[in-house]
Amino acid sequence: MTVGQGAAIFGCAGPVLLPEERAFFRDADPFGFILFARNVEDPDQLRRLTSDLREAVGREAPVLVDQEGGRVQRLRAPHWREWTPPLDTVEGAGSVEAAERIMRLRSAVIAAELRDVGIDADCIPTLDVVRPQTHPFLMNRCYGRSPEVVNRIGRAVAEGLMAGGVLPVMKHMPGHGLSHVDTHHDLPRVEVSHDELTAVDFAPFRALADLPMAMTAHLVFAALDAERPATQSPRMIRVIREEIGFKGLLMSDDLNMQALSGTLAERTARTLAAGVDVALHCSGEMDEMVAVAGAAGRMGPASLARAEAAVAARRSATVDLKAALAELAHG
Repeated sequence: MTVGQGAAIFGCAGPVLLPEERAFFRDADPFGFILFARNVEDPDQLRRLTSDLREAVGREAPVLVDQEGGRVQRLRAPHWREWTPPLDTVEGAGSVEAAERIMRLRSAVIAAELRDVGIDADCIPTLDVVRPQTHPFLMNRCYGRSPEVVNRIGRAVAEGLMAGGVLPVMKHMPGHGLSHVDTHHDLPRVEVSHDELTAVDFAPFRALADLPMAMTAHLVFAALDAERPATQSPRMIRVIREEIGFKGLLMSDDLNMQALSGTLAERTARTLAAGVDVALHCSGEMDEMVAVAGAAGRMGPASLARAEAAVAARRSATVDLKAALAELAHG
């Protein structure tokens, strides 16, 4: 088997893999891992950690991170480059064409830095369309105020990552721009029509539906399912698969976010029952991971096939880092 069969992605507690974590990951066999600032000290330490995580499961499991630039950037100075928030970069570029070039180069450089320390998936592009009500926690992490701009910048970001040998994970499917609250704390409810959602919020995901991986959104689209957030809604997962046309590996956003209700086991079960392939749990808390792993179980055949296809989409890096940096420096 080229991928882990466990229907989960887990974090770990700190900068060093603990013996109990190693044993748990060996048994749980998760699809992959995700890292946060608590796991990061310096390049040598991070290379050891990513190697140890893969050694624990006996394969080249994907290791993910959120390296967007701006506020959401887990690898930071002095060891890694600091980046301006994406929206600031795009809107300061002077034209969409210039922004595409800058964001493609920037993503290729980010990919090179990630691959150097054993990270091979980045949770971007962020394809949420900025709306007047977009919550500040999200706004400057986005790429634009129209689906057309977001489509173009999102494609450039994905191309830059893949040229650098890193898998893109588009988020937050099927669109988070109408969220007026922070899903880390509350569940947003979107009241606009299905037609408006299709024309604006769903459009960038439809344009980039060929990408290998995506992350769901924790918000209620009342016109389609008035009761359940998209992450846990069979109707919304059908929209993602059929209307948007995404055939790749679908992972949840973090199950610890308070937009979701119930125990972690209940959150996990509802998410996978809705049709999400893989449950994401980020905290690294062992008791929580045990509960999630127990509820997640093993991926079914369709999810396994999508997981294998996602891993197979990884490419060798073709980026000339020195040239990319020189081109970025010249604007």
